[in-house]
Amino acid sequence: MPKYGKRLQDAHKQIEKDKLYEPEEAFDILKKVPKAKFDETVEVAVKLGVDPKHADQQVRGAVVLPNGTGKTRTVLVFAKDDKAKEALNAGADYAGSDELIDKIKGGWLDFDVAIATPDMMGSVGKLGRILGPRGLMPNPKTGTVTFEVEQAVQEAKAGKIQYRVDKAGIIHAPIGKISFEIEKLEENLHTLVDKLKKVKPAAAKGQYMRAVVVTSTMGPSIKLNYIKMSK
Repeated sequence: MPKYGKRLQDAHKQIEKDKLYEPEEAFDILKKVPKAKFDETVEVAVKLGVDPKHADQQVRGAVVLPNGTGKTRTVLVFAKDDKAKEALNAGADYAGSDELIDKIKGGWLDFDVAIATPDMMGSVGKLGRILGPRGLMPNPKTGTVTFEVEQAVQEAKAGKIQYRVDKAGIIHAPIGKISFEIEKLEENLHTLVDKLKKVKPAAAKGQYMRAVVVTSTMGPSIKLNYIKMSK
């Protein structure tokens, strides 16, 4: 049995083991848990009725959270000439082509989001072994391979998150900070859940949404009323 500190033990006492909570109740409990010494991230885990081993049941994409994640994100754009200038004017922290690729090959990775114009992917693809395992590889499915550079940068800065089902069929995603108002956390949560419902694979059979759990970095996990949310 895991041993919890007094802070977390007290938090678990507020939670009924078999109860499925409404989001407002769950976030209220998380916010009442004695605070850590930093602004904890609130995360959601959504168990989907898919088999990720099959390509036609992969769930992957991106969504812009209306209230952001509470984190300032460093954005890099692989682009040339006018598109690089467009990226910088839109708020990108770094923009360029071969010089950035060489810098990354040398071990530099001080950014959170990478965007690329399609004409750069031939060169950026060579960074697959570096960027791929870190979730930084630009991908058309997440809107990070595009000529619409200005929009992509603005969305990344505004709180666009990427999601991808793992081997267990679970989506893990940040939906804000514990300091957020409950209404803002709810809005972010429902935006993500609605997006996941819209991208349900046609090959997925049976119940699609099977569990939804929210937690904070140092807080307890709370099961939500996924049955209501899946409608």
